[in-house]
Amino acid sequence: MSIFLANLTTKFLERTGLSPKTIRSYESTLLPLLELYGRTPIEQLTRQQLEQYLNNLNHLSYSTYNRHQAILQSLLNFAIEQGDLVSNPLTKLKLRKPDRTKQEYGSDEPIRYLMPEQLITLYSLLKENSYNPQISRLQTLVLLLHRTGARIAEVLFLDLEQLNLTARKFQVIGKGNKQRWCFYSEDAASVLENYIKYYRHSSHSALFTAQQPLTKEISRLSYRTAYRDWSGLIGKEQSLKDLRLHDLRHTFATERVGLMGIEELRALMGHENIQTTLRYQKVTSSRAEEVAKKALEVLIKQGD
Repeated sequence: MSIFLANLTTKFLERTGLSPKTIRSYESTLLPLLELYGRTPIEQLTRQQLEQYLNNLNHLSYSTYNRHQAILQSLLNFAIEQGDLVSNPLTKLKLRKPDRTKQEYGSDEPIRYLMPEQLITLYSLLKENSYNPQISRLQTLVLLLHRTGARIAEVLFLDLEQLNLTARKFQVIGKGNKQRWCFYSEDAASVLENYIKYYRHSSHSALFTAQQPLTKEISRLSYRTAYRDWSGLIGKEQSLKDLRLHDLRHTFATERVGLMGIEELRALMGHENIQTTLRYQKVTSSRAEEVAKKALEVLIKQGD
């Protein structure tokens, strides 16, 4: 007997062992697919349809895109386990690679982070335009990313109730469904309080909310909208050109190398592999070498 995609998804999300946060994450990922094919019998979905659906997600970062693909493949594998499919139509579909034209880089690419002078420029721009509701929202997002080292997807998925405003911390589910605590500073708390009080839409559970321009519907802030706000802010500032929101996470890590143990930093970053965290030590060493060479050049010139 055929089963509709929507019914299969319900069974998929009702499996035991899934945390509420994981369920919400899967729901938000699969919802666009269900809007298109929810009432389609699962065995009628073709590889061509599914690939076309995935290709239409080209506005997402490659890592988020690959997460969508992985969840969809897991759903189809679940259908096989339930006897609703004979084979997975997305078998051997390759994950998307980073696109350098979109400032996307793989884990083996050089780490990019903001220098102190770039941070000063960035925060000045945010402060100057903080009267704008969208910039106030962006200012809060930037501070949370920079002060906690959280991934942007983790922060955008937060609900307000998940924040401990008194202790200035929140818990996220990172890669591998691992939970970790993120801690933010007093300056971030002040900006966050102002955003919640004056600019956040209280009718929605999400920490970061947005109002749709046509329908006026209140929804969770999407990465696409956050990226649009970010690009609009830094686009005309030459020193900030091509910087990504994700670079704030790298900045957090490079600032803390040497100030704490590598295992503690690994825990804060949510890295599964210690080698990923050790990359930041190489960055710091490289930066120290560069500064030392420049200092020597100055000293030599003074001696001439």
